[in-house]
Amino acid sequence: MNCRKTQEQQEQIHIARQPIFDMQRQVYGYELLFRRTLQNTYDGTDPDQATLDVVTNSFLLFGIDSLTRGKLAFINFTANNLLTKLPAMLPREQVAVEILEDVKPDEEVLRRCRELKSAGYMLVLDDFVYKKERLPLVELADIVKIDFRATSAAERQQWQDFLTPYDLRLLAEKVETEEEFQEARAAGYTYVQGYYFSKPALVSGNALPACKANHFKLLQEFSRSDLEFGQIEAVLRKDVSLSYNLLKFINSALFGFRQPIRSLRQAMVLLGHKELSKWGALVALKDMGVDKPGELILSSLVRARFGEQLAMHCVGKVCTADAFLLGLFSHLDALLDRPLADILSEIPVKEEIKRAFNEEAEGVLSLLYNLMQKYEQGQWQSAAAYAKKIELSEGQVLLGYREALNWAQDVFTGNC
Repeated sequence: MNCRKTQEQQEQIHIARQPIFDMQRQVYGYELLFRRTLQNTYDGTDPDQATLDVVTNSFLLFGIDSLTRGKLAFINFTANNLLTKLPAMLPREQVAVEILEDVKPDEEVLRRCRELKSAGYMLVLDDFVYKKERLPLVELADIVKIDFRATSAAERQQWQDFLTPYDLRLLAEKVETEEEFQEARAAGYTYVQGYYFSKPALVSGNALPACKANHFKLLQEFSRSDLEFGQIEAVLRKDVSLSYNLLKFINSALFGFRQPIRSLRQAMVLLGHKELSKWGALVALKDMGVDKPGELILSSLVRARFGEQLAMHCVGKVCTADAFLLGLFSHLDALLDRPLADILSEIPVKEEIKRAFNEEAEGVLSLLYNLMQKYEQGQWQSAAAYAKKIELSEGQVLLGYREALNWAQDVFTGNC
């Protein structure tokens, strides 16, 4: 009985992750956001003990490698968490200890921070605003985060001037546009955090480079609902690398066939039209994103699988294939630097998918899209509201996201 209860409690641990980039647009780490339930209610649990449980279970339940792909995990700690041995329980090579802005640096907190620093842990100050009493923490910090949404340009310059003498790096937080990324780069920040990568740098008058145009044509072909095996085979035979990728995919651990599959026709039959179309769209999308941050493709893959998993529980309400394409195409504007509506007008997908990206749309696909966005951003209350509208339980959402992370990682690292 107790074992069952523990398992059920673990299954209700929600997690979101926000990428942190270096100035070469490579992922440096992920900030992990935790929540025991999607509902914005307090259940009487000791908040510090709850944080301890959630962090510990996340390492055991999710697996840190599947969450961060070997990058640093930035984890928030309260003052009481710092006074426990919780941070020191986690591997210093994988964790950055993020000290929340409301932590008062009394002697006990500072002693614990010094111990962590001496043990080789990275210390990060969240949402920095200058206060004299926080100076001892500044002296210990490796990274200081400055919130671009909560500060003006003048304030950011003021904090930067103050922090310059210290041996630390600056992280621009909540960077959501290419312009803000360039501002942070010019100002000498080392890292940026936010979803700037998911918005197009330019949205008009862009001619696609030849290589992207070819991959876009491929995407158009595989998005056709009336595509025949003969047509697919003709496309594959014109592209040796595409044929090789299909055979590599069908012979990967994702399928586990005992005997190797050596012919294109056999691979196509085994996959079936639906899975073959998905595979073709995946390959085209990955190829179009070679000059973009890898996180952009990974996020598209996570959303695609997440949407598909959620749609499985919306019996009779939405097609899983449509939900997959919805997630997969959600970053096309950033990949091609063109308005999403213009791109989708050139792809033979259902009108329901196109309408789902409209913020005012109310269909099931639109609700799924909003749920996916809010969940990945850690906006738990909004995510709960959307889940309720389409009658999805917390467990279904959580397990769908967890499965999507693992699947996307497998695909991203070369299994398709």
